[in-house]
Amino acid sequence: MRPYETIVIFDPDAEDTAVNAVLDRALEVLRSHGGQPGRVERWGKRPLAYEIRHKREGYYVLVELAAEPSGADEMDRVLLLADEVLRHKLVRVPDIAVGRRRPSPGRAPAASAPAS
Repeated sequence: MRPYETIVIFDPDAEDTAVNAVLDRALEVLRSHGGQPGRVERWGKRPLAYEIRHKREGYYVLVELAAEPSGADEMDRVLLLADEVLRHKLVRVPDIAVGRRRPSPGRAPAASAPAS
């Protein structure tokens, strides 16, 4: 399984029950595809960098998860189809960032060959 994290920006006018329902549905789809949800951080309402659907603020939620690519794609699809979601971004966390693989000591990163 690969580590992912997603930031979801919900409509600030959406009810808490609707936000919870969308998150629950997305996490259930993830579990049904063999994924494991991790930490869920609710950051609350924050101003947006630019207007999205005539909204100047959004309700931010960070979700960390581990899944196969197919499970992450399904969760991404559920968030894309939810009306309460203004914007979301699902990214794969690099293995080195989560401590899965470290560069070998004493080895320099591969450099490109000089052009002749």
